[in-house]
Amino acid sequence: MENNSSILIELQRRFGEDTFTQQSTQDELLTLWMPCDKLTEVLRFLKAGIQQPYKMLFDLTAIDERTHQKKNGSPTSTFTLVYHLFSFDRNHFIRLKVALSDDFPKAPSIASLWANANWYEREIYDMFGIKFDGHPHLSRILMPRTWVGHPLRKEHPARATEMGPFQLYDEKVDLEQAALQFKPEEWGLKSESEDSDFMFLNIGPQHPGTHGVLRIILQLDGEDIVDAIPDIGFHHRGAEKMGERQTWHTYIPYTDRVDYLGGVMNNLAYLLSVEKLAGIEVPERVKVIRVMLCELFRIASHLVWYGTFAQDLGQLSPVFYMFSDREKIFNIIEAVCGGRMHPNWFRIGGVAQDLPKGWERLVQEFIDYFPKRLREYDSMVMKNSLFKARTVGIGIFTLDEAIEWGVTGPGLRACGMDWDFRKKRPYSGYEMFDFDIPVATNGDCYDRAVVRVEEMRQSLRIIEQCLKNMPEGPYKADHPLTTPPVKKNTMHDIETLITHFLGVTWGPVIPAGEAMSCIEATKGANGYYLTSDGSTSPYRVRIRTPSFPHMQMLPYISKGYMVADMLSILGAMDYVLADIDR
Repeated sequence: MENNSSILIELQRRFGEDTFTQQSTQDELLTLWMPCDKLTEVLRFLKAGIQQPYKMLFDLTAIDERTHQKKNGSPTSTFTLVYHLFSFDRNHFIRLKVALSDDFPKAPSIASLWANANWYEREIYDMFGIKFDGHPHLSRILMPRTWVGHPLRKEHPARATEMGPFQLYDEKVDLEQAALQFKPEEWGLKSESEDSDFMFLNIGPQHPGTHGVLRIILQLDGEDIVDAIPDIGFHHRGAEKMGERQTWHTYIPYTDRVDYLGGVMNNLAYLLSVEKLAGIEVPERVKVIRVMLCELFRIASHLVWYGTFAQDLGQLSPVFYMFSDREKIFNIIEAVCGGRMHPNWFRIGGVAQDLPKGWERLVQEFIDYFPKRLREYDSMVMKNSLFKARTVGIGIFTLDEAIEWGVTGPGLRACGMDWDFRKKRPYSGYEMFDFDIPVATNGDCYDRAVVRVEEMRQSLRIIEQCLKNMPEGPYKADHPLTTPPVKKNTMHDIETLITHFLGVTWGPVIPAGEAMSCIEATKGANGYYLTSDGSTSPYRVRIRTPSFPHMQMLPYISKGYMVADMLSILGAMDYVLADIDR
């Protein structure tokens, strides 16, 4: 809070006291409203003009305010732009808001200020219809070019039953095919240089070579990559839109499908934000159970990355061994949760049920078994000369470049920065655990692999501490918004019966407000920014995923390499398409 007041004083001294209006929020982030005409100037000052600057544009999104029942005295607006900036030096977030008043408003682009603002602004244009003056290529990014409307506007249908039957007539086929044709001139790409013609090659959108349904258009001079244009959105399911139509509780399983390799870790990011909004404190046993399952899923996710990365670079055997080890983790998950990849087991204020009898034996067996396997994989993959030849010195980026593009997680740590949200901004009791932050120095594909491999060892340390120090106590909070009255008590009085009925059918009514969570997910920083207007459903669900900014960086780090190197760069990135597209 002291950091909040000092920043506000400095901003007011620089731009005038009337420039900013402070808003109180449940997450206690410094939240400031400011006029649109001061936006670029203020952001430039925060990025480069202030002591201990906010160098990372962590997230950028918008809210359709036209049906919002505001209860916090915020300015009247039709749409709101929300900028989340982060300072590593201060270990501090700041949230800046800009109120827009037209039905199809405009705002200045900051794509020249932050490289990763490019895609965020395109996403806002695509989803809300807000235009950004000065943007280098303002076009749809998640929806097809032929799509009519902007899906996150409140008037846009949220269900297929609200639309007419789909028809694919001949003229529409021709229209869609024409829209898929890549036109280099639209992207400022030339078809030739002074001494050679360029070739344009589609990689994807088939699944195997791109770890999901992704299309990359390469501009090639022979086998050398001149430029690359990622084409995303094939996996877009409207996860944020669905959040507005589900109750706070029934939305939990939808989060599983975002980073579908991260399992319960998606649930945790969402629930931490819900629990901030509701003022729910979870018991110590819940924290440790959640941490243990998250770290099991971190290892499971890294095993998928490890095996498929080796396979991308020519090794076939590792993927079979590693998927077998992943099954051992899923056996533990299934014994605890009943589900495997998508357990849907975390709940608002706790978990679905207590740990089953015999869980200790299953976890101990895995802890005893896995270290030897990791040593075998070191010999099989990390020390393999061909693997090194394909990854050392490939796809390099510096620490400053990583921050500029919004890189988090292993990609950031591979540049030499020991930043891990579990250590620096602990959540769910991570401050109680003893573990190290793996780092490397070169920022290339090999170092990103080194960091992830060591992360699995550190996850094992955390899991072992959970096993040896599991607290006693309840597995859910004793709070009216998380726990309905005991069923047998509903037969005693009508008020208890009504409360139980509403809690089970409607779900909890979360108090009006807003809150953001941020966790160290398997692929980087994952956060949920939730807005409530005091009803049974979120007013706005914003999912900040790590893979979205990571994929945006692909053209920057692939230029000058060869086509074969693209597979190394993609594999080392460790992205998931649902994590990009949502």
